[in-house]
Amino acid sequence: MPAISFQNVGKTFASPRGSVRALDDVSFDIEAGEFFGLLGPNGAGKTTLISILAGLARATSGHITVLGHDVVTAYADARRSLGIVPQELVFDPFFSVREALRIQSGYFGVRGNDAWIDELLVNLGLADKANANMRQLSGGMKRRVLVAQALVHRPPVIVLDEPTAGVDVELRQTLWQFVARLNKEGHTVLLTTHYLEEAEALCHRIAMLKQGRVVALDRTSALLAGTASTMLRFKLDKPLPAQLADRARVTGRIVQLKAHDAREVESILAVLHGAGCEPEDLEIGRADLEDVFIEIMQGETPARVAA
Repeated sequence: MPAISFQNVGKTFASPRGSVRALDDVSFDIEAGEFFGLLGPNGAGKTTLISILAGLARATSGHITVLGHDVVTAYADARRSLGIVPQELVFDPFFSVREALRIQSGYFGVRGNDAWIDELLVNLGLADKANANMRQLSGGMKRRVLVAQALVHRPPVIVLDEPTAGVDVELRQTLWQFVARLNKEGHTVLLTTHYLEEAEALCHRIAMLKQGRVVALDRTSALLAGTASTMLRFKLDKPLPAQLADRARVTGRIVQLKAHDAREVESILAVLHGAGCEPEDLEIGRADLEDVFIEIMQGETPARVAA
């Protein structure tokens, strides 16, 4: 039985200009114990899909189950099985961190949960903030509390919707160490993130959404193997020659160019030298998940949906 099953999920919103199709026949399963990534550009439908999963919105068509429980007809069992960390910082300003976690435990009928609350506080770097009022916490600390609230009832399925957006490196490392441990202990994890290096490092399988449709679904290793094998990366202070500019990805001084073999690498370097460009910190390496993502979103590679 899948941990989460999305079956022909569609969602249409009304707007002044007519109906908007946010999700279009989305179907895939997430197996128990998987660390699964859901990727896509802004507006692709990721948060809409998670909102339907959480019971915050209703699908126009199709259905979703969590450990066999339909999120509409068996919503109580489905929600008990889920722990969701939302994108937005939502907190109650009238309670301390420990009180907020005890109240969250009570929502799920969990009593005598102080030992697990203490473990969450330690593992998420909140032990010294346990008695602090939520209003006194920084944005990063509030996000840590959101993670703790999602995990306080020990849900078998954990959903992380952009959990590290705008937070410091320390929280990212602390969170991933703890979540990776929970995954190894058998918890299923669904992650959405714009930090693609996180998805590449953590996720067993990945689905990519574009305009509400699944355009890629496969093991992370298979997605990486299906793109150009070589990427040329270097720093450059001068403008790129015109014949290279339209195929390059430029971030500040950093230039990335796709190359399929050694001959193409030599050709690119010859063009650079011919134009008087001297690349610095030249690297030749394999494409990463960001390269794959951009290729798929720009339609440079065909959709890859594993059976």
